[in-house]
Amino acid sequence: MRAQSSATAPSRIAVGATSTDPGGRSSGTVQAALGVVAFSLTFPATAWGLEGFGPWSLIAVRSILAAAVAGACLVAVGSAPPERRHWFGLGVVGAGVVLGFPLLTTLALQTSTTAHAAVVVGLLPLTTALLSALRVGTRPSRTFWIAALAGAAAVIAFTVQQSGGALTSADAYLFGALLVCAAGYTEGGRLAREMPGWRVIGWALVLCLPLTVPMAAVALSSEPVHLTAHSVTGLLWVALGSQFLGLVVWYRGMAAIGIPKASQLQLAQPLLTLVWSVLLLGEHLPVAAPLTAAAVLVCIAVTQRARG
Repeated sequence: MRAQSSATAPSRIAVGATSTDPGGRSSGTVQAALGVVAFSLTFPATAWGLEGFGPWSLIAVRSILAAAVAGACLVAVGSAPPERRHWFGLGVVGAGVVLGFPLLTTLALQTSTTAHAAVVVGLLPLTTALLSALRVGTRPSRTFWIAALAGAAAVIAFTVQQSGGALTSADAYLFGALLVCAAGYTEGGRLAREMPGWRVIGWALVLCLPLTVPMAAVALSSEPVHLTAHSVTGLLWVALGSQFLGLVVWYRGMAAIGIPKASQLQLAQPLLTLVWSVLLLGEHLPVAAPLTAAAVLVCIAVTQRARG
């Protein structure tokens, strides 16, 4: 929702493989952890970006900046264009991770707090696992499904309670974001078995340029822009930190320590976002937010054990 070096990465990531070198394992753990930290800052950075950019402008410009960096890296390593059989999968990654998730979460954050959004999106690992089971045909155990449903129930109860008994438009955006991002992660994970993971997101960003460039032109001409330290910092982070560099270290970490171990690190992401929402945005956390995030974390941990 999720290749060793940018130039010489192997074409496949073994699902359970880990490095036999202790130094390599330690380095991989650090890199995967850095990826989780980068992702956890996405919502606070988006909130900062919205202080100076309209939602459509923020989404388009962040994608273009990330695509420019990704394109430069692809050129630098002499990466050949993806094969035709990979285009559909890259289109799903682009629609889900490059455009859909950023757009829907940005629209949600216009009226939702980052703490609320972090708890709802804490279901992303579970949602990805569910779609992966449908797409790839894996057969999770009964324990997995029970834990997945329990996590979903906790998040739905939280959103209904926080919304006064009814789901809001922000909640609809967030649940939509879960689905499209999970689809993008699932297809990206499948493609990462055939090409380095960072090139998956790199080519997805580049292939979205025919959409994001016109979108930026229209959005910037119709939405007011107020450049401030917060808005520029937020834009740069979501473009370079979340959209590209975070994924680079994340995939490098997965290649070194294996996907199962790396996925355990991502369990801390919703709780980290709650911390950033307090430190960077001064938000007041309702008691239910950290409790629900912890409940989801437990459910995800159970699913990981069940899947293993």
